[in-house]
Amino acid sequence: MRSNRKVPQCARPQDQVQGEACSGRGRGGRNATPGRGGGHEGTRPSLYDEVTARIIAELEAGRVPWVQPWSSAACGGPGGTGVGGAGPVPCLPRNALTSRSYSGINILLLWASALAAGWERPGWLTFRQAIAAGGNVRKGEHGTQVVYADRFTPETEKQRARESGGEARSVAFLKRFTVFNVAQCEGLPDDILPQPVALPEREIVPVAEALIAASGVDFRIGGDKAFYAPGADFVQVPPQHAFYEPVNWFRTVFHELCHSTGHKSRLGRDLANGFGSKDYAREELVAEMGSAFLCASLGIVPTVRHADYIGAWLEVLREDARAIFRAASMASKAADWLLARHAAADAEVAADIAAGLGLGAAAEADNAGLAQPDSRTDEGRAVS
Repeated sequence: MRSNRKVPQCARPQDQVQGEACSGRGRGGRNATPGRGGGHEGTRPSLYDEVTARIIAELEAGRVPWVQPWSSAACGGPGGTGVGGAGPVPCLPRNALTSRSYSGINILLLWASALAAGWERPGWLTFRQAIAAGGNVRKGEHGTQVVYADRFTPETEKQRARESGGEARSVAFLKRFTVFNVAQCEGLPDDILPQPVALPEREIVPVAEALIAASGVDFRIGGDKAFYAPGADFVQVPPQHAFYEPVNWFRTVFHELCHSTGHKSRLGRDLANGFGSKDYAREELVAEMGSAFLCASLGIVPTVRHADYIGAWLEVLREDARAIFRAASMASKAADWLLARHAAADAEVAADIAAGLGLGAAAEADNAGLAQPDSRTDEGRAVS
């Protein structure tokens, strides 16, 4: 929640619509009917519409896509346990070859696909990456569509800019490509992206506390409400003993910290929106997903902090098919900003320890390298 008042959010793109393991391309090539592998760009349904319709259906059914994966073996090992609940180990989907995390809307797409199929591993590969890793995708397997977002400048726009002396305007576009879960592959090395192992709460709590401290955000404990005040730029949450489960305190803190990343001195989102407005609902969507991404990164089971906003989110998504793409992108950036600050603080501590032990520059570099933040794959930068 934000307070606006005085208080008492990898591989080369391919053209498949649905990948099938047979030749590395969707069945039927470019002239196949939409949905079966290819299809003319003009007859292909809008990817924004397809994804948004799927998210809306989940929300209407009472399932929240950035939380629901933890109700099934969507990732992690059988019988694995994440902090805050029994079941699979929370984690972000990763490219199994590069170990890079997917981001933005691709997190939701891959979580949903893993949930539907009951896959327990968080690793994904393109058809060619599976071969490069020494294995292959099993014949008949259908891939999961993810997206790559970028911008290009049309030649006509470049010409207009040259003639007028103005700036050329770029156009946003989405490119689809297909990935397969490692459970759909065979012959892969045994050590390719091992299954995540759940850490005990006593080991995760210090990491979560360090992330809060590394954020540099003015953080206050007190009162009976959790909120971020954008004007004064501070986060306030009740003390831990006010929560029935200690881990819920961290979930709440992460939600408010994600709001704080929108401050003009950080990621610069528009936070000047009144309670109950559509812009307010959009920012809450960013903080909800950002908190879920942070929790998953640390092995904490995400939960819904503001289920009462589902109606408002549905209204926003029904009006704008790109809203979930933008929100997921902003949520990834919010989580990444906080994780990067934490990694930088860890690297500084490691360097200080190395210097104190007289290990030299090489040891400092090695220690710092261990604390580098996960490098996000640019498979799925959402359109802003």
